Amino acid sequence: MIEQDAERISQVLTEALPYIQQFQGHTVVIKYGGNAMTDESLKQSFARDVVLLKLVGINPVIVHGGGPQIGSLLEKLNIESRFVNGMRVTDAATMDVVQMVLGGLVNQEIVALLNTNGGQAVGITGKDGDLIRAKKLAMVPNLNAPEIIDIGHVGEITKVNTNILTTLTASDFIPVIAPIGIGAEGESYNINADIVAGSIAQSLRAEKLLLLTNTPGILDADKQTITTINASGIAKLIDDNIINEGMLPKVQCALDAVAAGVQSVQIVDGRVPHALLLEVFTATGVGTQIVSDQTGSDETISNATHQE
Repeated sequence: MIEQDAERISQVLTEALPYIQQFQGHTVVIKYGGNAMTDESLKQSFARDVVLLKLVGINPVIVHGGGPQIGSLLEKLNIESRFVNGMRVTDAATMDVVQMVLGGLVNQEIVALLNTNGGQAVGITGKDGDLIRAKKLAMVPNLNAPEIIDIGHVGEITKVNTNILTTLTASDFIPVIAPIGIGAEGESYNINADIVAGSIAQSLRAEKLLLLTNTPGILDADKQTITTINASGIAKLIDDNIINEGMLPKVQCALDAVAAGVQSVQIVDGRVPHALLLEVFTATGVGTQIVSDQTGSDETISNATHQE
Protein backbone atom coordinates (compact mmCIF):
# COMPACT_ATOMS: atom_id res chain seq x y z
CA MET A 1 0.00 0.00 0.00
CA ILE A 2 2.81 2.41 0.92
CA GLU A 3 4.60 1.60 -2.35
CA GLN A 4 1.40 2.18 -4.34
CA ASP A 5 0.84 5.53 -2.64
CA ALA A 6 4.43 6.54 -3.27
CA GLU A 7 4.15 5.61 -6.95
CA ARG A 8 0.89 7.56 -7.33
CA ILE A 9 2.35 10.65 -5.65
CA SER A 10 5.52 10.48 -7.74
CA GLN A 11 3.44 10.23 -10.93
CA VAL A 12 1.46 13.32 -9.95
CA LEU A 13 4.59 15.33 -9.20
CA THR A 14 6.31 14.15 -12.36
CA GLU A 15 3.31 15.14 -14.48
CA ALA A 16 3.24 18.60 -12.88
CA LEU A 17 6.94 19.35 -13.40
CA PRO A 18 6.91 20.33 -17.11
CA TYR A 19 3.93 22.63 -16.54
CA ILE A 20 5.66 24.31 -13.60
CA GLN A 21 8.68 24.87 -15.84
CA GLN A 22 6.49 26.13 -18.69
CA PHE A 23 4.49 28.65 -16.66
CA GLN A 24 7.14 29.79 -14.16
CA GLY A 25 7.49 33.56 -14.30
CA HIS A 26 4.27 33.95 -16.32
CA THR A 27 0.95 35.51 -15.31
CA VAL A 28 -2.28 33.55 -14.89
CA VAL A 29 -5.51 35.55 -14.54
CA ILE A 30 -8.28 33.75 -12.65
CA LYS A 31 -11.95 34.77 -12.62
CA TYR A 32 -13.22 33.51 -9.24
CA GLY A 33 -16.95 32.92 -8.91
CA GLY A 34 -19.76 30.39 -8.61
CA ASN A 35 -19.80 27.58 -6.04
CA ALA A 36 -16.06 27.99 -5.49
CA MET A 37 -16.89 31.27 -3.74
CA THR A 38 -19.64 29.95 -1.49
CA ASP A 39 -18.78 26.34 -0.57
CA GLU A 40 -16.40 26.33 2.41
CA SER A 41 -14.32 23.33 1.32
CA LEU A 42 -14.03 24.68 -2.24
CA LYS A 43 -12.98 28.09 -0.88
CA GLN A 44 -10.15 26.46 1.02
CA SER A 45 -8.99 24.38 -1.94
CA PHE A 46 -9.08 27.47 -4.17
CA ALA A 47 -6.95 29.44 -1.72
CA ARG A 48 -4.39 26.64 -1.40
CA ASP A 49 -4.23 26.29 -5.19
CA VAL A 50 -3.56 30.01 -5.67
CA VAL A 51 -0.89 30.08 -2.96
CA LEU A 52 0.82 27.03 -4.49
CA LEU A 53 0.83 28.67 -7.93
CA LYS A 54 2.60 31.66 -6.41
CA LEU A 55 5.11 29.52 -4.51
CA VAL A 56 6.23 27.70 -7.68
CA GLY A 57 6.90 30.99 -9.47
CA ILE A 58 3.63 31.65 -11.29
CA ASN A 59 1.95 35.06 -10.87
CA PRO A 60 -1.78 34.60 -10.17
CA VAL A 61 -4.07 37.63 -10.54
CA ILE A 62 -7.60 37.16 -9.15
CA VAL A 63 -10.75 38.90 -10.43
CA HIS A 64 -13.87 38.04 -8.45
CA GLY A 65 -17.60 38.31 -8.88
CA GLY A 66 -20.24 38.58 -6.18
CA GLY A 67 -23.70 38.66 -7.77
CA PRO A 68 -25.45 36.45 -5.17
CA GLN A 69 -23.93 38.44 -2.30
CA ILE A 70 -25.08 41.71 -3.90
CA GLY A 71 -28.58 40.30 -4.41
CA SER A 72 -28.75 39.12 -0.79
CA LEU A 73 -27.86 42.53 0.63
CA LEU A 74 -30.23 44.34 -1.75
CA GLU A 75 -33.03 42.07 -0.54
CA LYS A 76 -32.22 42.86 3.09
CA LEU A 77 -32.34 46.58 2.23
CA ASN A 78 -35.65 46.15 0.36
CA ILE A 79 -34.06 47.28 -2.90
CA GLU A 80 -35.42 45.45 -5.93
CA SER A 81 -32.99 43.55 -8.16
CA ARG A 82 -33.72 44.07 -11.85
CA PHE A 83 -31.89 42.70 -14.88
CA VAL A 84 -31.86 43.57 -18.58
CA ASN A 85 -30.21 41.02 -20.91
CA GLY A 86 -28.41 39.54 -17.93
CA MET A 87 -27.06 42.92 -16.74
CA ARG A 88 -28.01 44.17 -13.28
CA VAL A 89 -29.80 47.52 -13.47
CA THR A 90 -27.59 49.64 -11.22
CA ASP A 91 -29.08 52.91 -9.98
CA ALA A 92 -27.25 55.09 -7.44
CA ALA A 93 -28.53 53.14 -4.41
CA THR A 94 -27.66 49.80 -6.01
CA MET A 95 -24.19 51.08 -6.96
CA ASP A 96 -23.54 51.91 -3.31
CA VAL A 97 -24.40 48.33 -2.40
CA VAL A 98 -22.24 46.95 -5.24
CA GLN A 99 -19.25 48.90 -3.95
CA MET A 100 -19.85 47.82 -0.35
CA VAL A 101 -20.18 44.14 -1.30
CA LEU A 102 -17.57 43.80 -4.05
CA GLY A 103 -15.00 46.33 -2.87
CA GLY A 104 -15.48 45.59 0.81
CA LEU A 105 -17.10 42.40 2.02
CA VAL A 106 -16.26 39.94 -0.77
CA ASN A 107 -12.87 41.37 -1.68
CA GLN A 108 -11.59 41.39 1.87
CA GLU A 109 -12.93 37.91 2.56
CA ILE A 110 -10.91 36.55 -0.38
CA VAL A 111 -7.80 38.46 0.74
CA ALA A 112 -8.12 37.02 4.25
CA LEU A 113 -8.70 33.52 2.82
CA LEU A 114 -5.51 33.66 0.77
CA ASN A 115 -3.45 35.19 3.57
CA THR A 116 -4.53 32.62 6.15
CA ASN A 117 -3.42 29.92 3.72
CA GLY A 118 0.08 31.34 3.45
CA GLY A 119 -0.28 33.88 0.65
CA GLN A 120 0.35 37.62 0.51
CA ALA A 121 -2.80 39.02 -1.07
CA VAL A 122 -3.78 42.66 -1.57
CA GLY A 123 -7.35 43.69 -2.35
CA ILE A 124 -8.07 46.48 -4.82
CA THR A 125 -10.89 47.67 -7.05
CA GLY A 126 -10.61 48.90 -10.60
CA LYS A 127 -10.65 52.42 -9.16
CA ASP A 128 -7.36 51.93 -7.32
CA GLY A 129 -4.28 53.08 -9.21
CA ASP A 130 -6.57 54.08 -12.09
CA LEU A 131 -6.63 50.37 -13.00
CA ILE A 132 -9.90 50.27 -14.94
CA ARG A 133 -11.23 53.27 -16.85
CA ALA A 134 -14.84 52.87 -17.91
CA LYS A 135 -17.79 54.58 -19.51
CA LYS A 136 -21.52 54.08 -19.27
CA LEU A 137 -22.74 50.98 -21.09
CA ALA A 138 -25.57 51.74 -23.49
CA MET A 139 -27.77 48.73 -24.21
CA VAL A 140 -28.24 48.17 -27.94
CA PRO A 141 -31.86 48.79 -28.99
CA ASN A 142 -33.91 45.95 -30.44
CA LEU A 143 -37.42 45.45 -31.78
CA ASN A 144 -38.89 45.32 -28.28
CA ALA A 145 -36.94 48.36 -27.09
CA PRO A 146 -36.71 50.92 -29.90
CA GLU A 147 -34.82 53.37 -27.67
CA ILE A 148 -31.49 52.85 -25.90
CA ILE A 149 -32.09 51.39 -22.44
CA ASP A 150 -30.51 53.16 -19.49
CA ILE A 151 -29.37 50.53 -16.97
CA GLY A 152 -27.61 53.00 -14.70
CA HIS A 153 -24.06 52.62 -13.42
CA VAL A 154 -23.16 49.64 -15.58
CA GLY A 155 -19.93 50.23 -17.42
CA GLU A 156 -17.81 49.06 -20.28
CA ILE A 157 -14.03 49.21 -20.15
CA THR A 158 -12.23 51.92 -22.10
CA LYS A 159 -8.70 51.43 -20.74
CA VAL A 160 -6.74 49.15 -18.42
CA ASN A 161 -3.68 50.59 -16.67
CA THR A 162 -1.72 47.65 -15.30
CA ASN A 163 0.98 49.59 -13.40
CA ILE A 164 -0.47 48.76 -10.00
CA LEU A 165 -0.72 45.06 -10.90
CA THR A 166 2.85 44.76 -12.17
CA THR A 167 4.07 46.56 -9.05
CA LEU A 168 2.19 44.15 -6.78
CA THR A 169 3.20 40.96 -8.59
CA ALA A 170 6.85 42.07 -8.77
CA SER A 171 6.75 42.42 -4.98
CA ASP A 172 5.35 38.87 -4.63
CA PHE A 173 1.82 40.01 -3.74
CA ILE A 174 -1.31 38.39 -5.17
CA PRO A 175 -3.73 41.07 -6.50
CA VAL A 176 -7.41 40.46 -5.77
CA ILE A 177 -9.55 42.73 -7.96
CA ALA A 178 -13.17 43.82 -7.51
CA PRO A 179 -14.77 44.56 -10.93
CA ILE A 180 -15.57 48.23 -10.38
CA GLY A 181 -14.38 50.85 -12.87
CA ILE A 182 -13.99 54.61 -12.72
CA GLY A 183 -15.33 57.14 -15.22
CA ALA A 184 -13.86 60.35 -16.53
CA GLU A 185 -15.60 62.39 -13.80
CA GLY A 186 -14.73 59.96 -11.01
CA GLU A 187 -18.05 58.11 -11.15
CA SER A 188 -18.16 54.39 -10.33
CA TYR A 189 -19.28 51.65 -12.70
CA ASN A 190 -20.35 48.06 -12.11
CA ILE A 191 -18.66 45.84 -14.74
CA ASN A 192 -19.13 42.15 -15.56
CA ALA A 193 -16.33 40.23 -13.82
CA ASP A 194 -15.70 37.93 -16.79
CA ILE A 195 -15.14 40.97 -19.00
CA VAL A 196 -12.80 42.53 -16.44
CA ALA A 197 -10.79 39.30 -16.17
CA GLY A 198 -10.50 39.04 -19.94
CA SER A 199 -9.42 42.66 -20.36
CA ILE A 200 -6.82 42.38 -17.60
CA ALA A 201 -5.48 39.14 -19.11
CA GLN A 202 -5.10 40.89 -22.45
CA SER A 203 -3.39 43.94 -20.95
CA LEU A 204 -0.98 41.82 -18.89
CA ARG A 205 -0.30 39.51 -21.86
CA ALA A 206 -1.15 36.65 -19.54
CA GLU A 207 -0.14 33.10 -20.33
CA LYS A 208 -3.53 31.77 -19.27
CA LEU A 209 -7.01 33.00 -18.39
CA LEU A 210 -9.08 30.68 -16.21
CA LEU A 211 -12.82 31.29 -15.79
CA LEU A 212 -14.27 29.32 -12.85
CA THR A 213 -17.90 28.38 -13.40
CA ASN A 214 -20.65 26.11 -12.09
CA THR A 215 -20.58 23.93 -15.21
CA PRO A 216 -18.19 21.22 -16.48
CA GLY A 217 -17.25 23.56 -19.36
CA ILE A 218 -18.77 24.05 -22.80
CA LEU A 219 -21.16 21.20 -23.61
CA ASP A 220 -22.00 19.77 -27.01
CA ALA A 221 -25.45 18.79 -28.28
CA ASP A 222 -25.23 15.54 -26.29
CA LYS A 223 -24.38 17.39 -23.05
CA GLN A 224 -20.80 16.10 -23.14
CA THR A 225 -17.94 18.40 -22.18
CA ILE A 226 -15.89 19.63 -25.12
CA THR A 227 -12.23 19.49 -24.17
CA THR A 228 -10.91 22.01 -26.71
CA ILE A 229 -12.75 24.27 -29.13
CA ASN A 230 -11.92 27.16 -31.44
CA ALA A 231 -13.82 30.26 -32.57
CA SER A 232 -15.44 28.51 -35.55
CA GLY A 233 -16.68 25.70 -33.35
CA ILE A 234 -18.12 28.18 -30.86
CA ALA A 235 -19.90 30.06 -33.65
CA LYS A 236 -21.59 26.82 -34.74
CA LEU A 237 -22.75 26.05 -31.21
CA ILE A 238 -24.15 29.58 -30.80
CA ASP A 239 -25.99 29.31 -34.14
CA ASP A 240 -27.48 26.02 -32.97
CA ASN A 241 -28.46 27.64 -29.62
CA ILE A 242 -26.32 25.10 -27.74
CA ILE A 243 -24.26 27.94 -26.25
CA ASN A 244 -26.71 30.50 -24.87
CA GLU A 245 -27.64 32.75 -21.95
CA GLY A 246 -25.02 32.93 -19.19
CA MET A 247 -22.33 31.09 -21.16
CA LEU A 248 -22.38 33.65 -23.98
CA PRO A 249 -20.43 36.44 -22.22
CA LYS A 250 -17.89 33.88 -20.98
CA VAL A 251 -17.12 32.49 -24.43
CA GLN A 252 -17.01 35.98 -25.95
CA CYS A 253 -14.59 37.07 -23.24
CA ALA A 254 -12.49 33.99 -23.98
CA LEU A 255 -12.48 34.60 -27.74
CA ASP A 256 -11.49 38.25 -27.27
CA ALA A 257 -8.62 37.24 -24.98
CA VAL A 258 -7.28 34.60 -27.38
CA ALA A 259 -7.55 37.02 -30.31
CA ALA A 260 -5.57 39.59 -28.31
CA GLY A 261 -2.69 37.21 -27.63
CA VAL A 262 -3.54 35.37 -24.41
CA GLN A 263 -2.02 31.93 -25.00
CA SER A 264 -4.96 29.89 -23.74
CA VAL A 265 -8.31 30.34 -22.04
CA GLN A 266 -10.03 27.68 -19.95
CA ILE A 267 -13.61 27.57 -18.73
CA VAL A 268 -13.06 25.52 -15.56
CA ASP A 269 -15.50 23.57 -13.39
CA GLY A 270 -15.08 25.37 -10.08
CA ARG A 271 -17.15 22.72 -8.29
CA VAL A 272 -14.23 20.31 -8.51
CA PRO A 273 -11.84 20.49 -5.53
CA HIS A 274 -8.41 21.87 -6.52
CA ALA A 275 -9.72 22.67 -10.01
CA LEU A 276 -6.96 25.21 -10.59
CA LEU A 277 -4.15 22.73 -9.96
CA LEU A 278 -5.83 20.10 -12.11
CA GLU A 279 -6.22 22.59 -14.94
CA VAL A 280 -2.74 24.08 -14.82
CA PHE A 281 -0.62 21.06 -13.88
CA THR A 282 -2.28 18.05 -15.56
CA ALA A 283 -2.78 17.00 -19.17
CA THR A 284 -6.54 16.45 -19.01
CA GLY A 285 -7.77 19.43 -16.96
CA VAL A 286 -11.34 19.93 -15.74
CA GLY A 287 -13.04 22.10 -18.33
CA THR A 288 -12.92 23.44 -21.87
CA GLN A 289 -9.95 25.12 -23.50
CA ILE A 290 -10.69 27.83 -26.07
CA VAL A 291 -8.09 28.41 -28.76
CA SER A 292 -7.74 30.52 -31.91
CA ASP A 293 -8.89 29.26 -35.30
CA GLN A 294 -5.24 28.96 -36.32
CA THR A 295 -4.88 26.08 -33.86
CA GLY A 296 -7.23 23.93 -35.87
CA SER A 297 -10.36 23.95 -38.01
CA ASP A 298 -12.59 21.42 -36.32
CA GLU A 299 -15.12 22.16 -33.60
CA THR A 300 -13.36 19.89 -31.12
CA ILE A 301 -9.60 20.09 -31.52
CA SER A 302 -8.29 17.67 -28.89
CA ASN A 303 -9.49 15.36 -26.19
CA ALA A 304 -6.02 14.66 -24.84
CA THR A 305 -4.44 17.80 -23.47
CA HIS A 306 -5.20 21.35 -22.43
CA GLN A 307 -1.68 22.66 -22.22
CA GLU A 308 0.12 22.24 -25.52
